[in-house]
Amino acid sequence: MSTGDDALEVWIDQDLCTGDGICAQYAPEVFELDIDGLAYVKSSDDELLQDKGATTPVPLPLLDDVVDSAKECPGDCIHVRRVSDNVEVYGPDAD
Repeated sequence: MSTGDDALEVWIDQDLCTGDGICAQYAPEVFELDIDGLAYVKSSDDELLQDKGATTPVPLPLLDDVVDSAKECPGDCIHVRRVSDNVEVYGPDAD
């Protein structure tokens, strides 16, 4: 699926996170497991974003790793969407 030139952002639904850490293995610059055993996204300055529904931009060089994380996630909890219209392009709600 082509996303064109649109910026993308990613977020994790912690209610569905199984804590397997696959996302942090694929893209440690974007995802991290916290002490609660759940995965969270990180800001561009490496700060863990723990607010429910927190999003972070997907850096273009890491797009493939973030997409692979969403595809391989056993909890189907990683959502990647276009910033311009909030349409999910990768993840459980993508068409």
